[in-house]
Amino acid sequence: MRLLYSTSEAKARFSEVLRHVREGRTVTISDRGDPVAEIRPLSKKPTTLDARVAELERRGAIVPPVGPPEPFTPGPRQPGTLAEFLADRGE
Repeated sequence: MRLLYSTSEAKARFSEVLRHVREGRTVTISDRGDPVAEIRPLSKKPTTLDARVAELERRGAIVPPVGPPEPFTPGPRQPGTLAEFLADRGE
C-alpha cells in the first residue's frame, strides 16, 4: 500500500510517515503534485531460495503455481544444432 504526502505534509507529520514505513508501507513524497521521492522499509535479503520465493509472493511479484508442475520433455534432437548455436555466438 502506497501513501502520498506533499513535502510540507511529510515535514509536519514525519513521525506518522515513519510509522507507516515501519509497518511495511511505501510513502511517496510529492512536490507540487509530482512524485519526487519514496520512503520505503529496508529489508534484509532472504538467505534461502524458499525465503526469497516467499518474499516475492508476499510482494505480489510472483504468483504461486496452481496444481502440480507439468513434466519437462525435451524437444527432438536435430543434427547440427550445437554447431549452429556456437557459430551464431562466434565460437
